[in-house]
Amino acid sequence: MSFKPLTVLMIGATGGIGRPAVDQALARGYTVRALVRDQARAQRQLPEAVELVVGDLTDAQSLRTATQDVDAIVFTHGSSIQESDVRDVDYAGVANVLAALDGRPVRIALMTAVGTTLPGVPYAAWKSRGERLVRASGNDYTIVRPGWFDYNDANQRQILMRQGDTKQSGGPADGVIARDEIARVLIDSLSNEAANRKTLELEATRGKEQEDLTADFATLQADEPGSLDGVLDSNTVLVSQEPQLFQDDLARIGGAGR
Repeated sequence: MSFKPLTVLMIGATGGIGRPAVDQALARGYTVRALVRDQARAQRQLPEAVELVVGDLTDAQSLRTATQDVDAIVFTHGSSIQESDVRDVDYAGVANVLAALDGRPVRIALMTAVGTTLPGVPYAAWKSRGERLVRASGNDYTIVRPGWFDYNDANQRQILMRQGDTKQSGGPADGVIARDEIARVLIDSLSNEAANRKTLELEATRGKEQEDLTADFATLQADEPGSLDGVLDSNTVLVSQEPQLFQDDLARIGGAGR
């Protein structure tokens, strides 16, 4: 353990993964700030200790206050599997938050999904582009691709990490895991140097949950310096073949972070 954030910005704090991630961060003694669209609703859903900052992921200018003076950012937001939603909310949220940082360094934990690199799936491609922006930003990061939420049995709590995004059936055969365990891995990654600059798929098998995940993080390969893709990912795309929107964001964010 070589880094401990003081203030953590949660993106998607009131969601199914964000809510337990907030609890995990508070339990570790972090100051937690949540980006919210509806302050009154968020006050009913989140602990009183959470600082609420109103903003909109689709509006980069509204994110300046939320990103000010934070040490780490956890992305757990998600919209739907419609390409337009993932492009305009999931992907744009990552791009706009990174842009709002103006190159200031933070530790990032980004949740996407297993199967992100599956060819020919438009919504997955936009999640992959969000990952690529995080890798290009110059920040320390961990990218977590969880399997299917809450399809696990009660005794299926041993956390497994793998790489290469090789399970792509589009169903629970790609891996299952509880929401609170996804939240735990995201928050653990912020302070664990063994998790730094790594991209992983996440699932659970039968057995007890580990008390410490350092050894599990340590078995993973780090992403190659300067690469836009996960270290073992095989379905990669040339930047020149990506949409102009991504190319523009890459030039803006990659340049700011290096």
